[in-house]
Amino acid sequence: MHEDFIEGRNAVIEALRAGVTIDKVFIVKGEADSTLRHIASAAREAGAVVVEADRRKLDAMSVTHAHQGVIAAASCADYVSIEDILEIARRKGEEPLLVLCDGISDPHNLGAIIRTCEAAGAHGVVIPKRRSAGLGATVAKTSSGAVYHLAVARVTNITAAVTELKKAGVWVYGASAGAATPLWQTDLRGPAAFVVGAEGTGISRLVGENCDFHVSIPMFGKITSLNASVSAAILVYEAVRQRGV
Repeated sequence: MHEDFIEGRNAVIEALRAGVTIDKVFIVKGEADSTLRHIASAAREAGAVVVEADRRKLDAMSVTHAHQGVIAAASCADYVSIEDILEIARRKGEEPLLVLCDGISDPHNLGAIIRTCEAAGAHGVVIPKRRSAGLGATVAKTSSGAVYHLAVARVTNITAAVTELKKAGVWVYGASAGAATPLWQTDLRGPAAFVVGAEGTGISRLVGENCDFHVSIPMFGKITSLNASVSAAILVYEAVRQRGV
């Protein structure tokens, strides 16, 4: 079996009963029997995203070839809240430092971001429930185990997370290639959260409109963009440098 997939109706039901943290539950489209409805309801109550998928997709995902119309993607670590991340910073007597991932769907990128944030002493990473990789086995491996040491919050959407952080007194900086203010000219010594968007599309419009500031990473070569995890590393370490950690 795929190392972070749970296949079959009874297996998924028991995983939910046992309190296993589930990222997503894929349920076959077009079948609405009582067992599948129960699984979908229990999964939503547990905070998982329920996705309808056609049978061919489930067949392609399945290793057991006996998925019975349902496959759950389990998380390798528990999620926390944004308030939990802010509390971690308070306990350490430090200004909060976070990275918000807006649409980072590649688990390798998410894992690399988590690894960098943990190494830099950041307090947490925030991801959305949808349009994002979750804390699966690939993320755990790519992060070199950092996922077990860094707080990761999963929220309904990044716009709401930005609003919550601003209310808590955290300045939110959107990483935008076209921003007029270079990163090096930005004071990052206060409470800071960086928003990093997906490669190609960048930060979504609504999220961008809600950021306090937009900063750019100066580019001096012919390439005009950086990998999302590399961008996050530069942003976080510039904040660390300014803080004199």
